[in-house]
Amino acid sequence: MVLVGCLSLCGCAVLVLGSLAPVAPPNYAELSASYHQTELNESGSGDVLATIQGSEDELVSQSKSVVASLGQKNKGSQIWFNMVAFDENKVKAQRKYFFLINEKPQGLLMRPRRSLVFDSETVLETGVLDKPYTDENSRRIAILRQVLESVRKDIDEVGSANKMLAISGMIINQTLETVLRKLDESPVLASRLGEPSGVYFDHITLGKGSIKMDVAEDIAKAQVRLGTLSYEFENPFALEQ
Repeated sequence: MVLVGCLSLCGCAVLVLGSLAPVAPPNYAELSASYHQTELNESGSGDVLATIQGSEDELVSQSKSVVASLGQKNKGSQIWFNMVAFDENKVKAQRKYFFLINEKPQGLLMRPRRSLVFDSETVLETGVLDKPYTDENSRRIAILRQVLESVRKDIDEVGSANKMLAISGMIINQTLETVLRKLDESPVLASRLGEPSGVYFDHITLGKGSIKMDVAEDIAKAQVRLGTLSYEFENPFALEQ
């Protein structure tokens, strides 16, 4: 399974087992409701705390600047989290994330329909926006690298108190590192980040994946779809609501 494979690559070991009983796929709209309700530069900590825990089964972890709510079911074969981060000198949300991984078969004796979703919005640092770049592709790659650095930092804030959140962070890190290596090798591909289907890449355990990124003013919106979501739909970023 992907969670096992990721931890093996990271030098860790964990066993995640799932039964063969039929199960419905996770409801993206329901699980990501808090992510979509949070508005960067507008939502305060009170707004986030009021919405981030979707159910009593989700475990909330919190530091001085980050709050996250993680849930899992089917013995860990379905894991998701919503996370929002604030900067010390700003009272409004500066970054938000939604992560979902599903490895549960949808029917008896069926192969797992592995899929991963990662959505993020990041208020970009002034230095990244104002720095002179040789071209637009270099700028896009630098922005995506800041997204990765931000999610690393934010998960580090709360991951020590929540093992599954830390594991999810390893998967995100591995995925974005894979994308950045591809873009570094062929920077022209960064021009496709803003296209509807984004940039395709291969993940070591989940197979084919797609990433897209849009930048509006000082906010970067990055989306990743891996596994079945990346090649079973004409637009991998159009999830059923």
